[in-house]
Amino acid sequence: MNSDKKMRLGAFMRPVSIHTAAWRYPGAFKDANFNFKHYQRFVATLERGCFDAFFMADHLAVLNMPMNALKRSATVSSFDPLTLLPALAVTTEHIGLVATASTTYNEPYHVARKFASLDHISEGRAGWNVVTSANPDEALNFGFERHMAHDERYVRAHEFYKVVTGLWDSWADDAFIHDAENGIYFDPEKLRVLNHSGTHLKVRGPLNIARPIQGWPVIVQAGASEAGRALAAETAEVVFGGANNLNDAMLYYGDLKQRMATFGRDPDALKILPGAFIVVGDTLTDAKAKKEKLDSLVHPDSGIATLSVLLGCDVSNLDLDGPLPELTESNASQSGQRKLIDMAYRENLTVGQLAQYVGGSFSSLEIVGTPTTIVDQMEEWFLAGGCDGFNIMFPYLPDGLDDFVNKIVPELQRRNLFRCTYEGKTLRENLGLQRPLDKFSGA
Repeated sequence: MNSDKKMRLGAFMRPVSIHTAAWRYPGAFKDANFNFKHYQRFVATLERGCFDAFFMADHLAVLNMPMNALKRSATVSSFDPLTLLPALAVTTEHIGLVATASTTYNEPYHVARKFASLDHISEGRAGWNVVTSANPDEALNFGFERHMAHDERYVRAHEFYKVVTGLWDSWADDAFIHDAENGIYFDPEKLRVLNHSGTHLKVRGPLNIARPIQGWPVIVQAGASEAGRALAAETAEVVFGGANNLNDAMLYYGDLKQRMATFGRDPDALKILPGAFIVVGDTLTDAKAKKEKLDSLVHPDSGIATLSVLLGCDVSNLDLDGPLPELTESNASQSGQRKLIDMAYRENLTVGQLAQYVGGSFSSLEIVGTPTTIVDQMEEWFLAGGCDGFNIMFPYLPDGLDDFVNKIVPELQRRNLFRCTYEGKTLRENLGLQRPLDKFSGA
C-alpha cells in the first residue's frame, strides 16, 4: 500500500447516534435529534477533527414498529436533511455534507435541484446518499398501498441516478457568460435539454440551476445485496460497508472493487467505509463499563422491535431462548437480513441475544477499548485491504463524539494514518475523487 495513503473518516448520524438508548445515557443531549444548536456543536467538533464528511441518514416515515417500542425511540423526530445541511454549510468551511434522498419516494428533478443548490451553498461540499427505502411504511405516505419490490426499487434507482446526473449536466461549466454589454446572460450553445423517457421516469429538463461546483455532488451508497453491489460498482464513489469482521470486509472490498472493472472504472474512484461503532475508554475496563451501561438502557421492547424491522418479519412470538428459525427473504434490506441470520448461526445466538445486540449497534462493527487498541484494529483493517477508512458511529452525544476527536484522531495522526489538515476545498478533493467531465467541453 502507498505509505502516503490516508484513511477517510465519515460521521454517520441517524439522526445523531445509531444506538437505541443513546438519548438515555448520562450526560447525553436528550433532544439532540431536533436541536439545531446541538448539530452546530457536533459538526464543529467533526471539522476540528478533520472528518471528511457528516452523513445524515433519513427516513420518510416513523419506524415501522409497535407503539410500545416506538415510544422509546428518539428517531421519531428529526430534521429534513436537505433543510438542515444548507444551514450547517454556512457555519462550516471544510467538512463534506452528505444527505440521504430516496429514489423510490422522490422525483429526480427535486433531488437534482436540491443537491445542486447544496453544492453551491457549501462551495462544493455536497454528497448524495442514494437509497431505495427499506421501510415499507414510507409507501403509505406517498399514496401507495404497498412498498415496491426490492429488485424493482433498484431498477428505478439506476434510472433515477441517470436522470439526476443528466440534469446536473444541463449546463456547461462556462455557460453563464454574463455579457452585460450585449445583454446575453448565458450561451445557448452551452445548454442541454435532457428529454429522458424511460421505464419509470419521464423528465424533460433542463435543470434551472448552474452545474454544481463539483460537477456532480459525491455519490454515496450502502447497498450490499446483489442488486445493491451492481449499482454501487457502476455509480458509487463512497460506499457504507456493513461488515462486522475483517474477513467479510476484505471479501466485500475485493468483490466491489473487481466489479468496477466491468464498467471501466478505476478502483480508486470508490472509497469503501464500513460502519464502526466505537466506544472509547481510558482503560479497557472503563470502555467496557460504558458499553455495558449503554446496552443496559435498551428496553427489551426496543430490541425485539428493531430485530423485527431488520429481519423484515415479526419475531415477537418466537422463543427468545431458542435459535433463529429459517426465514423467508425480506422485501426490506436483503443484505441486512442475511448478515444477521449468518451471525446468529455462526455465533449460536438465541433470538433474545440477537435482539439485545441489534438494539444497540444494528449488527455493525463494534470496537470497544482504549485509543491505542481501537486504532490498532482500525489500522489492521485499513492495511489488510478491508476498507479505505470508516464511517464512525458515536455511542452517545456529545461525549462519545468528543472522545473520538480528542483521543482517537490524535493517535491516527501520530501514526500518519489520517490527515492533520484538509487537503482541498471540496469534498471530492478531500476524498481524492476526480471531478466528472463537462460533457460539453470534455474538460
